[in-house]
Amino acid sequence: MSDRRMTKANQAVGIVSVRELSRNMRRVIGAVAKSRRPALVTQRGKPVIALYPVEAGDWEDWVLANAPEFVEGMRKADEEFRRGETIGMNEVFARLERKKRERAPTRVRPKRAAKKRRG
Repeated sequence: MSDRRMTKANQAVGIVSVRELSRNMRRVIGAVAKSRRPALVTQRGKPVIALYPVEAGDWEDWVLANAPEFVEGMRKADEEFRRGETIGMNEVFARLERKKRERAPTRVRPKRAAKKRRG
């Protein structure tokens, strides 16, 4: 990563141009992973994206936290919880079990065919 643009304001973040990233992607990614510090990618001197190191176990949390659908769903769930509009997991399972029993057809045993007598 380019050290020539490091200032006191951005010492914690490495800065790399799009060109440098495209030419040295493995090296840049390796440096971010090893240092555990983000890198800011610039295009024509302006920041466009940031590369963040991610632990193997943290990537799912990061994806979910940054997925708009998930974030919105969690916001709605929190509101419903505050209003007391939620039910516990045991109640959910009990309701599902009742529905399952209501939908299950009553099993009728088929009649056996009469055995032919030999005679």
